[in-house]
Amino acid sequence: MIDVCLLGTGGMMPLPNRYLTALMVRYNGKSFLIDCGEGTQIALKKSGWSPKPIDMICFTHYHADHISGLPGMLLTMGNAERTEPLLVVGPKGLERVVKALRTIAPELPFPIEYHEINSDSDQIIIPDMPEFKINAFKVNHNITCYGYSMQLDRIGKFNVEAAKANNIEQKYWNPLQKGEIIHTEDGRIFTPDMVLGEARKGIHLTYVTDTRPTDSIIKYAENSDLFICEGMYGEPEKLQKAKENKHMTMYEAAELAKKANVKEMWLTHYSPSLVNPKEYLPKVKDIFSKSIAAKDGRNITLKFEDE
Repeated sequence: MIDVCLLGTGGMMPLPNRYLTALMVRYNGKSFLIDCGEGTQIALKKSGWSPKPIDMICFTHYHADHISGLPGMLLTMGNAERTEPLLVVGPKGLERVVKALRTIAPELPFPIEYHEINSDSDQIIIPDMPEFKINAFKVNHNITCYGYSMQLDRIGKFNVEAAKANNIEQKYWNPLQKGEIIHTEDGRIFTPDMVLGEARKGIHLTYVTDTRPTDSIIKYAENSDLFICEGMYGEPEKLQKAKENKHMTMYEAAELAKKANVKEMWLTHYSPSLVNPKEYLPKVKDIFSKSIAAKDGRNITLKFEDE
């Protein structure tokens, strides 16, 4: 299962009751933060989640409302006596941008490692966690910007009868279930496909903000269990403004959710002028019925279908 918390839903500037867009994801004892705008620390505190176990921070792009909270976050993590490395991920120029922000946070008790994205798509590998994949994909903003898609694969069920039929001793069952290939002392070779059924449906989460609609979003969000997407403007007459500033309206986000056949969509990254996002939700639901105008702190635990 994957725990998801949308820490903030604001765009451009934080408001008293709306922090800037940031997403926290937890899986198997590890935590991943996407974007870190001003106020993210407070939003994290209000959510009840801790900054100490953050293993990776991914940035969609380098506008201030998505990264200006990083120096304070790093200092807080350091004050929590963190010593393990922190991996940061983002578009070209990542190390230069982070080091510039660290001018006010120069001394940290932990090293920072960098994964710079230099192509239209990239996959971030998590050590010791091959079943959890993070894919970055380019979207269409006025500077280089990426969306992120997280997928938790699920292997097939263990087939006891197949294991017995292949004369595989029980001591090898667990390693095979974990994907290991077994070489026995007497020269036999056992592979996972000998004891596992067909792969089962996993969990799929996609996060997109600061972009016009693109085919890449539909591709990477396809069949997502949860699609978190920018809905900066609710007023239909602001479509032209959305086009000029390379943002999206709620209705465009709903069209993407419909085309990608997602299970549920949370809208986020609202314009400061958008006082009550729910006001526009009925027309959004006419396009995609499983749309939610998310508020700060909205969270969910995504589980496998049969759990």
